[in-house]
Amino acid sequence: MPIPMSLVPSGSGGGPAVIAEVEMNVGADSGATTVRATVVQASTVFYDTPATLDKAERFIEEAAGYGSQLVVFPEAFIGGYPRGSTFGFGISISNPKDKGKDEFLKYHAAAIDVPGPEVTRLAAMAGKHKIFLVMGVIEREGYTLYCSVLFFDPLGQYLGKHRKLMPTALERIIWGFGDGSTIPVYDTPLGKIGALICWENKMPLLRTALYGKGIEIYCAPTADSRQVWQASMTHIALEGGCFVLSANQFCRRKDYPPPPEYIFAGLGEEPSPDTVVCPGGSVIISPSGEVLAGPNYEGEALITADLDLGEIARAKFDFDVVGHYARPEVLSLVVNDQPHLPVSFTSAAEKASAAKSDSSAKPY
Repeated sequence: MPIPMSLVPSGSGGGPAVIAEVEMNVGADSGATTVRATVVQASTVFYDTPATLDKAERFIEEAAGYGSQLVVFPEAFIGGYPRGSTFGFGISISNPKDKGKDEFLKYHAAAIDVPGPEVTRLAAMAGKHKIFLVMGVIEREGYTLYCSVLFFDPLGQYLGKHRKLMPTALERIIWGFGDGSTIPVYDTPLGKIGALICWENKMPLLRTALYGKGIEIYCAPTADSRQVWQASMTHIALEGGCFVLSANQFCRRKDYPPPPEYIFAGLGEEPSPDTVVCPGGSVIISPSGEVLAGPNYEGEALITADLDLGEIARAKFDFDVVGHYARPEVLSLVVNDQPHLPVSFTSAAEKASAAKSDSSAKPY
């Protein structure tokens, strides 16, 4: 049974006290590998990406100080989740108003290029503090934005990314769609690490693609703070026989620009600055479905647990969804992992080389 090891007030930032919920596994196998993982529950500094990066570094430094080897941030932490914004669409499908286009202009400016200077800085943070880092970002490619997760290793290297395959509801107005080329699972010394974002986690076939790649530490950055989200996270831990680390932001109205620069829709009258607009709910769950840390609905927090990787084998003894419990002769999944580009170019040199190759292959 995991028991609390310590409750440590944090000095990060000037907002609510940050609490680290650290759990230890008592009686774990002596030979089992244990990974200390931290989920960061905190808000973006909206429209201010340099300040958000500074805030991320403070949390990373603090988590590393607790001995964390893996740190997971929420969906869209860098660039921000545009909670309450309609981008001029309101609740009807019509031409967006000019104000909505101005909102998009500012949101586009707060996004980051991948690769780019912000990615270089995040890699340096991971290297400095010797952690694996999983970071939710708004990725900018030209004039299209993607909700993405970036992965970094303790050597300060950018490993790659996952782009949200299916934005939800009005997210489709502002974010592009990922493809099968960015569904990675990284084989690391801590275990096999991957991520799906928010309601992608409800897509059974997409989850199965990660299970097929052997995921052991399943990261689920999200914007969903509802109680029912906890049920989804528990189900995934049981289904996949993996640890699930779900990170959400804790936001108050004052974490977004004040009106009229930023107007909150869908909440009736404009909320007061201290109104909680996203209460978090970040959580860490074991392969047996046991909640190891969280869910936290109190404020910004570092939610930390020790993961006994021996629990994965124990969980898969009687249920391995893509192993002995699979029936591939009845049910199977094919994943197209090729990138889908709107425009591709074939140079004259490539054409000449291909023609020469075809000619040399023809029999005389």
